[in-house]
Amino acid sequence: MDLKFDLKIAENYSSKSQIARVITENWVKNNGFCPNCGNPLFEFENNKPVADFLCKNCREEFELKSKNSIKISNKIVDGSYSTMIDRILSENNPNFFFLTYDKVKWEVTNFLIIPKFFFLPNIIEKRKPLSSNARRAGWIGCNINLTEIPENGRIYFIKRTKILPKTKVLNSWNKVSFIKKKKGEGKGWILDVMKCIDNIPKNEFNLKDVYKFEDRLKKKYPKNNFIKDKIRQQLQIMRDNGLVEFIGRGKYKKVNYEKN
Repeated sequence: MDLKFDLKIAENYSSKSQIARVITENWVKNNGFCPNCGNPLFEFENNKPVADFLCKNCREEFELKSKNSIKISNKIVDGSYSTMIDRILSENNPNFFFLTYDKVKWEVTNFLIIPKFFFLPNIIEKRKPLSSNARRAGWIGCNINLTEIPENGRIYFIKRTKILPKTKVLNSWNKVSFIKKKKGEGKGWILDVMKCIDNIPKNEFNLKDVYKFEDRLKKKYPKNNFIKDKIRQQLQIMRDNGLVEFIGRGKYKKVNYEKN
């Protein structure tokens, strides 16, 4: 991967937003790859309503969000709230690339993907409606709240200008791909327990550390009277998929974990 943007392709543009869009999309096309199968990415035709890139091998679709910044923001401004909710609940919603860049050096600082199966309605925040004086009065936008995404759902290609090996990217995707098959509360439980483990400051932890989140989980799943059983179940699923390592006597270890 080359961190530098090709500025020549935007010479005919005057709008700052258009320049940013053209050079970032061109960079992803030339440097990115499908994290599911490793094959090249292809751009959709202009004005494709739901995605920017396609892997022609496995048919995964991707949308790109880019920003002039040294680091990834906790919240990403997006479009219509209702449209976004409809998209993440649909069967053909895209995966999301997030790219930050240094506008002085014109180079990438971070590039990651969040798989579509990590997106739930609770990570989409509703913004205030536009005022009655606005051209689109009453329109409601949204923010994507990345703080609700577990660490294992943030798969980096480039992190703080460090390029990660392609094999690591593919392996990180493969480890969480089992979540694709989960629906409804089943998906909610695994993602919620993953977030609980993120909030444990130690790399090695025990069941008691996770049980401390029992009240939080009970509020989210008030009809479930077996919260500790569900926690142990999710830990077993995470262990079987290589996200945590069981080291005996109720003790676990986070695998390849690096706090962002």
